[in-house]
Amino acid sequence: MIQVRVLPFGVLKDWLGAAPTTVELPEGATVAALLDHLHASKIAPSFQGIAVSVNAEYVSASHTLYEGDEIGLLPPVSGGSTTQPPQEANPGSVALTRDPIDASSLVAASKQGEDGAVVVFDGIVRNHSRNRQTLHLDYEAYEEMALNQMRTLAAQAREKYGVRHVTMIHRLGRLGIGETSVLIVVASAHRAQAFEASRWLIDTLKKTVPIWKKETFVDGAVWAAGEPFPEGLAIAPAEAAHDA
Repeated sequence: MIQVRVLPFGVLKDWLGAAPTTVELPEGATVAALLDHLHASKIAPSFQGIAVSVNAEYVSASHTLYEGDEIGLLPPVSGGSTTQPPQEANPGSVALTRDPIDASSLVAASKQGEDGAVVVFDGIVRNHSRNRQTLHLDYEAYEEMALNQMRTLAAQAREKYGVRHVTMIHRLGRLGIGETSVLIVVASAHRAQAFEASRWLIDTLKKTVPIWKKETFVDGAVWAAGEPFPEGLAIAPAEAAHDA
């Protein structure tokens, strides 16, 4: 037998409990077998559409588990370890922070003489969603994995689009109306590449980086549904144990 550590995130914490759980499985057990075990032993939701990580790396349902593995159960994300934003945004800098994001200073620090364009995406908390008045948002992340994913995206954007500089900062914890939740700064010699890289970064971050958002309204709270994981990351219907 082996023992693995299971960490649920986002809405899955409401069903499976917020605390990490140690699960005992037969040797050679797969991710699919773990999901089957959890579904049989708890009042659990359908696992279809979630993604699973092992030791902070995405894996498939057929992945074999070993003693001491840490398994993340990741619902579609709504949107990594330093916990403070950098004072200066150097090429490729990424961070998670629980402090307000100083967008102006980060944008100013990103500029160099060879740049012809700086494109900024500043995601802010609005005062309504789903036709309901929003009071505040709470963000949580699988921090080690989120930071690694953000670093990878920054490197991919620089290579894919030929931009010089990428900074990505994401807030965690409670945010009020008008506060910045995510800041992406792209600097490049040419505007077209900067625009394209910025759009690709925020769209990909929202689909693959394990950060979740809980929305609190005047009449209740709900975890944001999030965007579906890209093909190959999500657990498919045939792989979702007892999915019905």
